[in-house]
Amino acid sequence: MGFFDKLKAGLSKTSASIAEKVNDVFKSAREIDDDFFEELEEALIMADMGAYTADYIIEELRDRVTAKRLREADRVKEELRDVIRYILTRKDCKMKLDTTPSVILVIGVNGVGKTTSIGKLAAHYKAESKKVLLAAADTFRAAAIDQLDIWAERSGCEIIKHQENSDPASVVFDACNAAKARGADILICDTAGRLHNKKNLMEELAKINRVIERELPDASREVLLVLDATTGQNALSQAKLFSEVADITGIVLTQLDGTAKGGVIVPIMKEQSLPVKFIGVGEGIDDLQEFKPFDFCKALFDDTAE
Repeated sequence: MGFFDKLKAGLSKTSASIAEKVNDVFKSAREIDDDFFEELEEALIMADMGAYTADYIIEELRDRVTAKRLREADRVKEELRDVIRYILTRKDCKMKLDTTPSVILVIGVNGVGKTTSIGKLAAHYKAESKKVLLAAADTFRAAAIDQLDIWAERSGCEIIKHQENSDPASVVFDACNAAKARGADILICDTAGRLHNKKNLMEELAKINRVIERELPDASREVLLVLDATTGQNALSQAKLFSEVADITGIVLTQLDGTAKGGVIVPIMKEQSLPVKFIGVGEGIDDLQEFKPFDFCKALFDDTAE
């Protein structure tokens, strides 16, 4: 299965959910009036786009319909697609890994697939012939260290780890020096997912960042927040909370293949102005894919790949 086909299959539940809700409005609409826009806004909210983003989309759509004097449902639907495309394409979703080594710091609450995503990220870059080093800096959960160890073995990457309850910053310190000594291209650091105590998490991340700045001052750095698409609007809430404690550069959205709630990707990018950099569309080690907005829109709206 090619990239686009796999993406389309992975988004089938979300695509079906959005298409059903939106198409119902267009089918029942006798004319493009206030009632139509109200029903369409409600459909977008039900498709996990949230009230704020749905309101923005509808206002943009109203302006376009008025300016172009549109009356045909098909033309209005195409404008709706364009508004959503605009939201998803105005941020640069490419990873910025311009130095050797570069650092990827991965954050997120426990249970969203953070450690699994790190393993798949490692495999992704290993497949690009990069030398990847993992740092098991989520030291408060023994299972996280063991799990990352397994992923390191599966992806053929080296790992730096300490004992459970070690200082996370000391793990990162050793990993930074190992990355330099071993000529690693990319250092991927796991971190604890304790959002219930934001002060502790903020202090821990600040300490880790100070270590990276001191040991790898010129390194490109990405801070990726892992979110579970199946939680819908809760994923948006987590993005807001983590933005308060960390300088997030991008989102990893997991389990898009298992949910109809993938529409949440739109408010994440609109309301939080955070680019989605990777999406999970399956259980396989190669099913974490770089987010390509145009391909996503095509798959979402059941368009044909160019």
